[in-house]
Amino acid sequence: MAKKTIAKKKPTKKTAARTAPRNAGDVLRNTWASTLGALTSAQTEMEKQIRLLLKKNKINAKDAAGVLKELSARIAAERKRALKELESRMKTVQTRLKKERKAVGRIVDDAVQGALATFNIPSRQEIGELTRKVDELSKKIDSFGR
Repeated sequence: MAKKTIAKKKPTKKTAARTAPRNAGDVLRNTWASTLGALTSAQTEMEKQIRLLLKKNKINAKDAAGVLKELSARIAAERKRALKELESRMKTVQTRLKKERKAVGRIVDDAVQGALATFNIPSRQEIGELTRKVDELSKKIDSFGR
């Protein structure tokens, strides 16, 4: 008996906007979920093919169970390895992102300082220094008046 296929509805703009990833974390989660789905479907397909081969070659169920168990264990190990690799790469990306964020912050600060200097506007540090000097001069003037 042939399988019945069902046509999937195309997503509308509203559903596409709701399911669209919002940031890199969402993209990675979606990618990881689709990878797991692909691995699971591949495992299921392999199990079907192995059952068919076993049936063709008249291998008993006990041997088949052992082969399937071994295959499942190997797939589980590969999943764990892939997850560890993904986590290590994510840590690398996060570290680099922190460094780049600091570098961009410094560049923006330098640009702001340059713009203030161009327009001849004193910086907070310069205003603080001038205030301190005015206070010192005020104290000296007060001491002369006594």
